Amino acid sequence: MNTSEIQKNKARYGIIGNCEELNRAIDMALQVAPTDLSVLITGENGSGKEVIPRLIHDNSARRHKKFMAVNCGSIPEGTIDSELFGHKKGSFTGALQDREGYFGSADGGTLFLDEVGELPMATQARLLRVLETGEYIRMGEDVVRKTNVRIVAATNVNFQKAISERRFREDLFYRLNQIPIFIPPLRKRGDDIIKLFMKFAMDVAEKYNMPPVQLAEDAKPLLLAYKWPGNVRQLRNLVEQISVVSEERRITLEVLKRYVPEDAETTEVLDINHNKKEEHSFSEERDMIYGFIYELRKQVADLRNRVAELEGGQSHKSDSVAKVPAGLPAPKHLTTDIPVVTPSSSDYGSSDWIDVEDVEPSEGAHSAVEQAEKKMIEDALRKHHNRRKIVADALGMSERTLYRKIKKYGLE
Repeated sequence: MNTSEIQKNKARYGIIGNCEELNRAIDMALQVAPTDLSVLITGENGSGKEVIPRLIHDNSARRHKKFMAVNCGSIPEGTIDSELFGHKKGSFTGALQDREGYFGSADGGTLFLDEVGELPMATQARLLRVLETGEYIRMGEDVVRKTNVRIVAATNVNFQKAISERRFREDLFYRLNQIPIFIPPLRKRGDDIIKLFMKFAMDVAEKYNMPPVQLAEDAKPLLLAYKWPGNVRQLRNLVEQISVVSEERRITLEVLKRYVPEDAETTEVLDINHNKKEEHSFSEERDMIYGFIYELRKQVADLRNRVAELEGGQSHKSDSVAKVPAGLPAPKHLTTDIPVVTPSSSDYGSSDWIDVEDVEPSEGAHSAVEQAEKKMIEDALRKHHNRRKIVADALGMSERTLYRKIKKYGLE
């Protein structure tokens, strides 16, 4: 690995970081550049795959010829063949003049096919022929044309899955994949994340003539632990947002938490206090159950008030109060939009039917519902670092009610 050559090309193309996998990708690109072998660059969306094709072209014998980039995923299926291979005037509605096509225009140069995994099957067959013979036919004519184009392709598609599902030709994959280059996702690049944050902050400051934001030490572990599903593109967007919106120029952990998303499906923030994967704690399921219990309590109280009004203020139990089988949701006329979960049971015999009003907690402070409510509030306070306004919003209650319940349960 020629370290000096790698660093020189990093500076030339504005590549930030010193991750070993990234250096290996750049080194492989420099080695293959003088050849005419096809290159397939793989990596997640936003990881920076588009830099490598330009690096390959500029370090090849084709550098004085055209470099053309085509996003295959953005071209409609009905026009992709015309865009790539060209067409003859009158070959289809709207073909008002001859079109050369990318393979004709890039003759002697390099053609970068981004998102190549999105190509339709019919187009894949035509692309395979160009790669194997250098020949293609424009739409609407029968003249065989020749082209000398070096192909560099990129994708985030799982080709093994696409091939098994017959969405991508296996022979085309092997033809494109003569030299595979992998770009690592941002979450695996370690301290490169901090360097990129600082670089993007300086870029924004220079562009908009403002003081750059500074990253505090306590905020760095969060950046390093976060998954970054959008990779470098997501980090750049986040830095731009913070730089423009945040009044603080020193970004602490508390400030950074306002901007880092916490989507459990794809943007989950990892536990920055533990490196090892822990067993599932079922905390999300527990919080959900607490929420259902709390909602059930509110619904029962509303139902009791309505029954009392209908009965003229009498407090005796109404025959109209529905009964719910244990383990099943309450009927819709007893609930709001939030489902009510009652204790589960494997047998729905007569003893398994419970009266909805019986769920109302007893007068004692140690009732099951009150204990669950206390636990729910306690967990929410811990999760949101005792920020009561946020806790109140999360629990669906007013700050005044939350304050009263905190005093009631001794959670101050």
